[in-house]
Amino acid sequence: MKKIEIDDELYQYIASNTQSIGESASDILRRLLKLSPSELAQNNGVVEEKQEQAEQVEEQSVTKLTSRTANVFNILNKEELAMQKGVVGRFLFILSALHRTHKESFDSVLEIKGRDRIYFAKSKEALLESGSSMNPKNIAESEYWVMTNSNTTRKKMMLHEVALGLGYKESEAETIRDYL
Repeated sequence: MKKIEIDDELYQYIASNTQSIGESASDILRRLLKLSPSELAQNNGVVEEKQEQAEQVEEQSVTKLTSRTANVFNILNKEELAMQKGVVGRFLFILSALHRTHKESFDSVLEIKGRDRIYFAKSKEALLESGSSMNPKNIAESEYWVMTNSNTTRKKMMLHEVALGLGYKESEAETIRDYL
């Protein structure tokens, strides 16, 4: 068996398509690609032949694939989401998934504010200066912090605004909001 490196988004997508405990990544990919082991053997010669061509266009393909599939729904694992502790845990998990998907444009969250205080910042201190009882939490694997001392309705509104700011359609933003 050979090992390959894949990016986090692709791993999350494969993991989110697991149908049974212990299902291997190979089994998941075979199912998603609708390939049987015999089809793989037949295609092996073709794969080797086209490998050189693929290497030549790899950079272009990766760029197109990334821009076309930069979608949090491809990496948001509902099973992992359900395992998060409480509303705050799910809130942070969804924000982290959005950040992983949209690192380049995630700065847009800094524009989302309440009447008297900011909701997002790049430091804990900036949130604390904005108001009392903020309970700032770091969004995992990012430099961003978010205020978590608000009710569930406010957190849902924040998720909705983040999704819209990152370019999701209204219906997609509502779906993301409802994951909370």
